[in-house]
Amino acid sequence: MNRAQSASQADLEALQRETFDYFLKEVNPANGLILDKTAENWPASIAATGLALASYPVGVERGFMTRKLATERTLTTLRFFWNSPQGPEADSTGYRGFYYHFLDMQTGRRAWACELSTIDSAFLLAGALTARAYFTGASPDEGEIRDLADALYLRADWAWAQNGGRTVTHGWRPESGFIAYRWEGYDEALLLYVLGLASPTHPLPRDSYDAWLSTYRWEQCYGYDYVYSGSLFTHQLSHVWIDFRGIQDAFMRDKGIDYFENSRRATYVQQRYAIENPRKFVDYGEHCWGLTASEGPGPATLKLDGVERSFFDYLGRGVPYGPDDGTLAPWAIVASLPFAPEIVLPSIGFCIHQAKLKEARAYGFKASFNPTHPGEPGNPFGWWVSPWHFGLNKGPIVLMIENYNSGMLWELMRGCSYIREGLLKAGFTGGWLAENGDPNDLPRDA
Repeated sequence: MNRAQSASQADLEALQRETFDYFLKEVNPANGLILDKTAENWPASIAATGLALASYPVGVERGFMTRKLATERTLTTLRFFWNSPQGPEADSTGYRGFYYHFLDMQTGRRAWACELSTIDSAFLLAGALTARAYFTGASPDEGEIRDLADALYLRADWAWAQNGGRTVTHGWRPESGFIAYRWEGYDEALLLYVLGLASPTHPLPRDSYDAWLSTYRWEQCYGYDYVYSGSLFTHQLSHVWIDFRGIQDAFMRDKGIDYFENSRRATYVQQRYAIENPRKFVDYGEHCWGLTASEGPGPATLKLDGVERSFFDYLGRGVPYGPDDGTLAPWAIVASLPFAPEIVLPSIGFCIHQAKLKEARAYGFKASFNPTHPGEPGNPFGWWVSPWHFGLNKGPIVLMIENYNSGMLWELMRGCSYIREGLLKAGFTGGWLAENGDPNDLPRDA
């Protein structure tokens, strides 16, 4: 199965359009919340909602939705989050300007006794700031979008989320307090620290970023030196919004690269791992790779061709150390498109034309697949394929295809004063940061 017909521009355009449909259809139009997963009675995800907010401008520019509808949807979403209950009560929507990871699709209240999530709140706020940067018209509705996006960002109490430590905690629960884990080690929290440092109201101190940098692991894998993080999504999600080409913090200046190049190397490490295939999974190879946080066919243990294999459910899969059970995610390949198109385009083509992972034409690619696992008897693929779609997977496809084609999100956010200020406070220099900022784009309450 491991052949490849490289994805064409028409393939990318169709994939982007089909994927965007998730945000048009899997939504509660009364509050703007986006469904986390297409399973029965599933809640909304605030991260998926933030990615939807960032995707609506792309939808307008690409003709997937009208500006009028995008304005209405965005305003509904921002009004909901601004007016939703904020407090320490267990059934609120958020607290201290952060929001619960999962919310009931109808009521907008906390679901599943989940955590108040700092990283998912960062994705939501980044989506709101994207709307602020895009909707610059003189109409009252577009003006309200800008005001609400500012207000939501300014309400987040980043210093509180440190819980007395130097780095930022993963979150908080009303029943037990702060989560013990902190954002340490290179990962998708790069965006979180940039947003937190820039806040005019409740900022992170500069030493929080230095503390985070001190936890990095610089490694060599398959001949590539890079800041290590195993799952591919950790090298992608901050890059959805921030153009890291040519700008460097102290760590990257010392290493002589930037985070964009780091993600390019991480993408190549993924491919090299699949080619070498140390665990001998079926169909891994040059065009069949992409280990990230994804759903899998487990939990289960099966004996296949004389080898006992353990399979997992939703898990942060990664390379080169694992965990790895043969499950791959095509969305993670697409999200690396700007970094390494020369290897990503053939792999997207493989997923479309050989693996047939969007045959149903509903929301683009299936979420994940595992050619080693036989799947349910009689399934049309002959191996396991996830029956679900996830909102968190859809945004990076829409947005990174757009960044590859036009750089739209990067351009919008280069003009966001908060992004610029956060990068400068983190010690980034060079590249587009050396250019003069727009004097008309200043924090309103600075």
